[in-house]
Amino acid sequence: MKLTNKGRYAVMAMADLASNAKDGPISLTEISLRQNISLAYLEQIFLKLKNNKLVKSSRGANGGYVLEKPASEIKLSNIIYAVDEEVRTLNCKKNSKRGCNNRSMKCITHNLWDQLDQHINGFFEKVKLQDLTKIN
Repeated sequence: MKLTNKGRYAVMAMADLASNAKDGPISLTEISLRQNISLAYLEQIFLKLKNNKLVKSSRGANGGYVLEKPASEIKLSNIIYAVDEEVRTLNCKKNSKRGCNNRSMKCITHNLWDQLDQHINGFFEKVKLQDLTKIN
């Protein structure tokens, strides 16, 4: 299974944004300091989040980012896909005729990894950003 730092950091940053939403627009510097994520990396992540309409920005002395819609409407899968991530447990393409080992048939454990893949992605579909703000 592979979920890179980009996906993890995007979820962390969005959870920080949701948790501090009452304070108005939040700067990336604030998120960077609270979550210990590089500011340059956050800028790359937030460009993708903004392009996917998960956040919006405002300029000026009190500028920063806010959620584009309520945290209750943002699924973790929305965030992960927005930053070009996907959680995959299979080495092969799901609908390919080629198998996991580049052979003509699927490996003996293919169905196991496929079910795990569905379970993980289903989990990210069910969990909302708002759920993360209730944990702490």
